[in-house]
Amino acid sequence: MKPIIDQLRNSNQVLITTHSNPDGDAIGSLVAMGQYLTQMGKRVTMYNDSPIPAVYRFLPAVHQVQRDFPENDGYDTAVVLDCGDIVRVGDAAGKVGRIPVVINIDHHVTNTEFGHLRYIDTEASATAEILWRLFKKMAAPIDQNIATAIYTGILTDTGSFRFSNTTREAFAICEETVRLGVDPSKVAKHVYGTYSLGRIKLLNLALNSIELSPNGKLSMMILTQNMLEQTRTRPEDVDGLINYARSIEDVRIAALIQEHTNGDHRESSAHRYHVSLRSDGSVDVARFAARHGGGGHASAAGYSLEMPLSKIKSELIRLAESL
Repeated sequence: MKPIIDQLRNSNQVLITTHSNPDGDAIGSLVAMGQYLTQMGKRVTMYNDSPIPAVYRFLPAVHQVQRDFPENDGYDTAVVLDCGDIVRVGDAAGKVGRIPVVINIDHHVTNTEFGHLRYIDTEASATAEILWRLFKKMAAPIDQNIATAIYTGILTDTGSFRFSNTTREAFAICEETVRLGVDPSKVAKHVYGTYSLGRIKLLNLALNSIELSPNGKLSMMILTQNMLEQTRTRPEDVDGLINYARSIEDVRIAALIQEHTNGDHRESSAHRYHVSLRSDGSVDVARFAARHGGGGHASAAGYSLEMPLSKIKSELIRLAESL
């Protein structure tokens, strides 16, 4: 930890980024680190190549996150958060990797250990939890805004403290953030209680798409580009929908198969999919995702590929039959 602290203290201009299609831990960690370094007097740029999901736009300073990669040769440090592999940053991964010092802070078991300096703790409930420890060691003040971002990261990555990665430390950190002024009901209202009409309609279509494997141990939810167009929603509105498939009785693995295109509807781009996996904790889905070039946690992982939908389903059903 000390080399990272020394590098951050000695840095002048820092680029902070996280994975594309960010979840609550990614956005919470990004905003927390950005605000923390800013109050230390650093020149900070927060970057993500995807839109910020609407449910996280309440976070302080989230509007400062840039989608266009800043063409600036002055960065001395890059902080890459919640990424198992630097390629998950997106199209700008190569540019990020060329910054003189790359710091990799993450909690995924499939982390490739990229970067010059690394703080990887696979036992942590969230990357936000790791940042909290780092901030405590750095000893600069943690204000209510930073605490809110940390709390949001831990809350979402533990599934509101329902998932098996929920630890005593996660509870302890969240308790301290509440003492710093975090309002749990306000955070929960934004993250779980406020949806657009389009997202509700998308949820209806997604629920209707659910299929179970013959043995009932796998649920598959399908999301197509047509569903997004029909409901006038965006890819960021998909966040969290897989949890409905995961909650079905006797299901051990849930899969959300989401169609992606290159911005058009040509037949050549119709078979690009991202598969998100969730397990009940009894199955290591990260191992299965790794076979397809993906990664994640034992109970939450994903991968992308070009393959007919029917073949993707067949492979998942074979996985379910082995349980």
